[in-house]
Amino acid sequence: MFLYKFIFNTVLGWKLHGDFSPHIKKSIVIVVPHTSWHDFFIGVLTRGISGTLINWVGKKELFTWPFGYYFRYMGGAALDRTSGQNKVDAIAQIFNDNKEFRMAMAPEGTRKKVDTWKTGYYYIAQKANAPIITVAFDYEHKEVRIGKPYYITNDLEKDTEVLRSFFKGVKGKKPENS
Repeated sequence: MFLYKFIFNTVLGWKLHGDFSPHIKKSIVIVVPHTSWHDFFIGVLTRGISGTLINWVGKKELFTWPFGYYFRYMGGAALDRTSGQNKVDAIAQIFNDNKEFRMAMAPEGTRKKVDTWKTGYYYIAQKANAPIITVAFDYEHKEVRIGKPYYITNDLEKDTEVLRSFFKGVKGKKPENS
C-alpha cells in the first residue's frame, strides 16, 4: 500500500477522496470519464491504496497462458463473448458465483466522447441485486472521488440522472472526450 500511495500522491500529485465500504461485497463500480488508457493506471493505484479488491470482466481469451494468472490476480473474470449469449445474464452469473465481486466498468463504453451512456451497467446491477458506486477520475484537479453506494430504483432515466450528477465538472485526461 505504501508504494501505491507514494506513486499516487507524491510522484503523480493525486488525491483520493472517499472509500469503498468493506461491508459491501458486491457492486458495480462505474468510472467516469473514461478518456484515456492512463485511466487503467489511476485505477490500479486507487485500488492499491484503498485495499479493496476491484474486479473487471474480459474476454475469456485473455485468461490463457501466459497472462491469465496475472489478469486473474488483477481481479479479472473471464467472460465467454460468443454470439447469441446474453452478456448481462452471464455477468450476473459471475456475481452469483463469487462471495465478493466489485466490477469496474465505464458506462460510456469507449474512450471517445459520447452523449449517452450504455445501459449494461444498470441491468447488471439490477440482475445482480448490487448497488452502483460512482468513481470520478478528475485529471484537472488530480483527484479520484469515490461516491456512496447507490441502490437503483428501477427507473433507468431517473437513476441515470442521479448517477450522472456525481460527475458534473469532472475532466478526463482528454477533456474534449469528457
